Amino acid sequence: MSDRYLQRDQPAGVPPLELTGERTLPDVPEENYWYRRHLAVYEWIAARCAGLRVADLACGEGYGSAVLARRAADVIGVDANPEAHEHARLRYRQPNLRFQRSLVERFSEPRDAIVFLQTIEHVEEPRELLRRFAGLAPTAYVSTPNRLTLAPPGAEKSDNPWHLREYTLAEYRELLDPCFSRVEVYGLFHARKLRAHELALRLGWDRVHKALRLTRPFYDRFTPAISSRDFALRGDDLSRGLDFVAVCHA
Repeated sequence: MSDRYLQRDQPAGVPPLELTGERTLPDVPEENYWYRRHLAVYEWIAARCAGLRVADLACGEGYGSAVLARRAADVIGVDANPEAHEHARLRYRQPNLRFQRSLVERFSEPRDAIVFLQTIEHVEEPRELLRRFAGLAPTAYVSTPNRLTLAPPGAEKSDNPWHLREYTLAEYRELLDPCFSRVEVYGLFHARKLRAHELALRLGWDRVHKALRLTRPFYDRFTPAISSRDFALRGDDLSRGLDFVAVCHA
């Protein structure tokens, strides 16, 4: 894989991670859309975790754990990957933040909230894990991509090789509801310039930029400029959401 898909400009002594497709990374301009899409959800959850003890399970690179630690009293970031764990441990150093290398299925420390984002689609026995979450914390935040906006029409899943299963809204509800006393589901949608880009595509922007040979110059500027404010969480029109974010109450 080319160096352009390694993280750029890391602090001294922090090894950059490679973009493999299994995890999302900051500091890779080509990955910025996906990073900001994840970051928007972390920021939304962080605002609801002020003063709480939080576990960020399958935390990957660690940026989300650091966002949660800005508001939470105490955060543990848990990930089994040795390179991701070492990177997170060295890069994100806050008094109320620590990282633990472990399988999420083995995590057993009671918490006020569990955060488990964009990972349930990777899990072989998801219901067993969700029931475990309900026994560890009164609230769990669990997100997953909406299959209807990720996979081709009629397909059972996208071509992402890391995903074992992808869910429609009804299927996601069917998975979550038996494991918790109450579940609220929100949808993540494009906002601001990403919403404008959606509308431009409907009006034929794809044909225009290709015809004028503007594709690469435009997206080389547009993609790195995307911010977390270009996404919004809402409780309506969920079937059209990019991702589902469930707030699960034990």
